[in-house]
Amino acid sequence: MGIDFAYEEGQTPLDEEEKEGLLISTITTRGELDEFEQLNIQKAVEWTLRRRFNKENILTEEFIKELHKRMLGEVWKWAGTFRNSNKNIGIDRFQIGMELKKLLDDAQFWIDHQTFEPDEIAIRFKHRIVSIHCFANGNGRHSRLIADIIISQIFSMPVYSWGSSALVKADEVRKSYLTAIRAADQGNVKPLITFARINS
Repeated sequence: MGIDFAYEEGQTPLDEEEKEGLLISTITTRGELDEFEQLNIQKAVEWTLRRRFNKENILTEEFIKELHKRMLGEVWKWAGTFRNSNKNIGIDRFQIGMELKKLLDDAQFWIDHQTFEPDEIAIRFKHRIVSIHCFANGNGRHSRLIADIIISQIFSMPVYSWGSSALVKADEVRKSYLTAIRAADQGNVKPLITFARINS
């Protein structure tokens, strides 16, 4: 395949087999790929807005996979299936199912016992699931959409802005996001919560 897969900092490279899972043969540039993925993701967002979910629907492996498939299933053959390769980030591929189950159980406990404020529950979930890195690609976008679903559908609060603002350049937003992610990696989720709520 002739696409030049140039990766930004924080993005996960695809292996050769995963690249062969591209479903649209007319895509020849990274820009075209990004555009098709964004259109697919927009359909997934619209799907979530048309449905009502509760924590019993959301906090399942089936939902996690279904959402990823709806986000990228028109572009990638492997969308909605756990990755078969180890990456530069994330846990060993053989531990994905077990670690996801722990996260889902933890999130159920946090909600039932009000362990944290709603924003912290949603953002902790987002950070943990992206750290597991369930899928070959799209984990950051998938984790942000899940956090939006948790905060809006379970807690009836507004979705996150994720640092978006007409006044801020995309590369500055990404830098702030990665800085907040690294703080969360060290156990401090407050900067990520602040970033998620900027201008929202």
